[in-house]
Amino acid sequence: LIPVMIELSGIDPEKKVKDFIKQKSTILQLMFVASVLILVLVEISKIISMEIKDEDIKFVSINGVKVSSDLSYAKVYFTTLEDDKRDSMTLALNKASGFIRSKLCEVMDLRKCPEITFVYDTSVEYGRKIEDIIKKINEE
Repeated sequence: LIPVMIELSGIDPEKKVKDFIKQKSTILQLMFVASVLILVLVEISKIISMEIKDEDIKFVSINGVKVSSDLSYAKVYFTTLEDDKRDSMTLALNKASGFIRSKLCEVMDLRKCPEITFVYDTSVEYGRKIEDIIKKINEE
C-alpha cells in the first residue's frame, strides 16, 4: 500500500462527501436505467419471436431502446430484412404494442411499465450510405 496525503486546505470535506454520494447516486441511477434498457430489449425480442402470431412481425430485429427519464415511455428501434414492408411493419408493431406491453409488464418488476412506440431504425441504412461514400472516395 502506498500512503496518500490529501491536503484539505480551502476544501470543505463535508461538501466533498456530499458530492461523492451524489455522484455515486447518479452512477447507480444510470446503471439501473441501463439494466432496464437491456431487459426491455431482450424481453421485447422474446415476446415478438415467441408470442406474436403475425408471421410478418416475427422477422424483425430489435436494435435499440430509448426510455424517458421516468421510464414511462419507450421508443423501440427495429429493422427488417424486407425494406419494402417497413411502413406496414411499423403499423403492425405499433398496433401490437398494447399486447407487447402487457406481456412485458408480466416479466418486468417495475412500478410503471413503459408505453411502447416502435420506430424503424434508419441507422443501418445511414451507415451503408456512409460506407458507400467512403468507398467511392477511396476509389478516386
